[in-house]
Amino acid sequence: MTTPTTRTGQRARWRQTGVDAAHVLLGFPLALVAFVVVVVGLALGAGLLIVWIGLPVLVGTLFVARGLATVERRRLPAVLGRPLPRPVYRPVDPTQGLPQRLVAPMREPQYWLDALHGVLHLVVALPAFVVVVTWGAGVLGGLSYGAWGWALPEGPDSRDLPELLGLGEGLGVRIAANAVLGLFFLVTLPPVTRAMALLEAQLGRALLTSRAGTQAELGRLAEGRDAAVAAEAVALRQLERDIHDGPQQRLVRLSMDLHRARRMIDTDPEGARATLAEAAEQTRETLEELRALSRGIAPPVLADRGLTAALAAIAARSPVAVDLAVSLPLGQRLPPVVENTAYFLVSEALANVAKHSTATLARVAVDLEDGLLRVEVEDDGAGGAVLAPGHGLAGLTDRLRAVDGVLTVDSPRGGPTRLIGEVPCR
Repeated sequence: MTTPTTRTGQRARWRQTGVDAAHVLLGFPLALVAFVVVVVGLALGAGLLIVWIGLPVLVGTLFVARGLATVERRRLPAVLGRPLPRPVYRPVDPTQGLPQRLVAPMREPQYWLDALHGVLHLVVALPAFVVVVTWGAGVLGGLSYGAWGWALPEGPDSRDLPELLGLGEGLGVRIAANAVLGLFFLVTLPPVTRAMALLEAQLGRALLTSRAGTQAELGRLAEGRDAAVAAEAVALRQLERDIHDGPQQRLVRLSMDLHRARRMIDTDPEGARATLAEAAEQTRETLEELRALSRGIAPPVLADRGLTAALAAIAARSPVAVDLAVSLPLGQRLPPVVENTAYFLVSEALANVAKHSTATLARVAVDLEDGLLRVEVEDDGAGGAVLAPGHGLAGLTDRLRAVDGVLTVDSPRGGPTRLIGEVPCR
């Protein structure tokens, strides 16, 4: 019994077969045009280089190859089933002279890859075209033989395939044999067409988009590096402000108290003892602030006991009640950069909850699945948090982007606010 799901799958299969067949059938004339233009253009340009006219011919051929390659790149996703990166061609500097502008495309590797595709595409497109046309003709000819087979002229020595195979003779035998043959071509048409389309598309992917993938990866790494630099710069400026506003001011006052006590020790011993007591209190408070700042730089508990213990310490210090759920195997350690990122994400998020949200309860959930660490921080506050430049959440976004992580913020007006950070563990 055919179910709706089966019918949907069959429709999708035949729809893809149509897409693949159109790709192959259109690919052959495009490959033929590209082969003729590229081969003739490169040969003509190379032959005329001695009289300089060959240089613009070569450059023009490369530009035509680029245009044909652009057409091919737009055809590839329909067959491969996924979007493909597109290469970035370096623009020509308009301030340079005409010779430099003409030579610039020849120094771009992707132009030559486009030209190489124009030459090699025909080598794959021609057999793929022949196979698909043969299979299509086999389907149409075999299944429709009964409508036109009777009109074929027959001589006294004519022998059809069924007769040569010993299956019998006569119109009915020929119709049945051709119908079986047509059914065979029909059943095998989708996989054969798919194979030919993939063969042709894989050549295009290798020559036309592989370098673009490398460029995209380099761009992603550059963005991650810039994000890391930006996050560290923000953290450094914050640390400088905290030190200036906190410990530095206390140390200045401590120095003044000690000098005053030294002057008073002979004339006013009691006053000197009181001043020294105040200095001792200032020293204690300064040490507490320095410990708090050091926890923000490199918390010892994180390095010694791992992420679970460090998050428990953050939750215990939070002025807002925290419901902590860490579903990591006991004793499991993650890569240090992952643990540091998760720690700072929770620390900054809970600090924002305490400062801005008017929340009474926060929930922190951490779990690891399929090599991806997911950190979720939610509070019952007023909401309205946004990823604005210069704010703490923007710094968190940069910190996660530096390790290929992603930060998602869901904070409607009136709450609740939910921060979700996902960090790959590798």
